[in-house]
Amino acid sequence: MATWPLPTDDDKENLLLSCRYDDLDEVQGFITKFGSDALSSVRDDNGNTVLHMTCGNGHIDVLDYLLPLVTPSILSAQNSAGSTALHWAALNQHLEVAQKLVHFTGGPGITPGEAEMVGWDEGARWLVQEMKLDESSHNDVNDSEEDGPVDTPQDVEVEIQDADGKVAKMTISGGATT
Repeated sequence: MATWPLPTDDDKENLLLSCRYDDLDEVQGFITKFGSDALSSVRDDNGNTVLHMTCGNGHIDVLDYLLPLVTPSILSAQNSAGSTALHWAALNQHLEVAQKLVHFTGGPGITPGEAEMVGWDEGARWLVQEMKLDESSHNDVNDSEEDGPVDTPQDVEVEIQDADGKVAKMTISGGATT
């Protein structure tokens, strides 16, 4: 088993800057020198991780490199403001980044409230569509009703509660086109 040197504070700061500014070569150099286990110990003064910096700035190439290397805890790590990397992707409207995080095995789950709060309708719609709703909750509908299909678009009101108990409310317009 290889023994890796420990990164200095300067090494950690340089890694965060490399993630922020999309410098894949520097990120790869850090991993080569210190190993991927060192990634979990890298945070700035506000608690931001390598994924916060990468996802908040929409850097797909660095994200693709880091995802298989980071520990699962980093995927849902919150900074001092309580934001995750997925929150930062949503706040900055990086749909492809959000999609990669949500679809990654062990990913952070779906939190469309953040996208709705910043008025990012495209991201909020996608995140709501990705939610796996419990089909049993729809079994209370009387199946013998003869109502036909709805011909006119309708708005859908959605309330979503996150793990901290915060509730986000949003309306998805039935007349919207994607």
